[in-house]
Amino acid sequence: MKTYFDEPSLDYEVTETLIDDGVREELLQIAARYPQPRSALLPMLHLVQSVEGRVTPAGIEACADLLGLSTADVSGVATFYTMYKRKPVGKYHVGVCTTALCAVLGGDEVFSRLQSHLGVGNDETTDDGMVTLEHLECNAACDMAPVMMVNWEFFDRTTPQRACEVVDALRAGDEVTPTRGARVVSWQQAERVLAGFPDGRADEGPTSGPTSRLGLRIAAENGWSAPDPADFRSDQDEETS
Repeated sequence: MKTYFDEPSLDYEVTETLIDDGVREELLQIAARYPQPRSALLPMLHLVQSVEGRVTPAGIEACADLLGLSTADVSGVATFYTMYKRKPVGKYHVGVCTTALCAVLGGDEVFSRLQSHLGVGNDETTDDGMVTLEHLECNAACDMAPVMMVNWEFFDRTTPQRACEVVDALRAGDEVTPTRGARVVSWQQAERVLAGFPDGRADEGPTSGPTSRLGLRIAAENGWSAPDPADFRSDQDEETS
């Protein structure tokens, strides 16, 4: 199976860019949120992807210039994290968790069926440019396994049939609502949200399922609560006095 780390580095043959003065101004807005501007690099790269559809050399150079970093520094970050893409992503990024629990409960079957249904391999995009398929290492939703994500929105307890229905609806231009979270938008729109520019959909849809809240329910039934942090500070003060 081809993985993210088998991909070549950034495509330096790309010369055209959509990084204009307006984008640079928004990159500066992101940097201004942090006491140390270089801490803004991750959301800045998301903004680059929201504009360019991936991380490009021009995006790398813009981030480096605005943060006072070398392009090598920025490239090292952009090529380390799998959420930053080195080649164009489809309108919808479909990720299927294939880590242990999801795999055992059907994640491998979901991923295999989608590969056959879409006619693509891992980290490949359909000919119509609509769907990029990728196997992911843990979606942090083990209680809802197997889990598929579309542009980082959750589709819990997914079956192969349901997964195919979702991608067919996306390719047909139909509105798709996940199990949890907001209506699915394009990948580039989602990337802009990850850059820190809200789109007003934060309160759409449920944010958790009953299994996720099980511990909270048990605590309420038993009258349990978290200790007051002030009590810990008092104990520490007594130990050091």
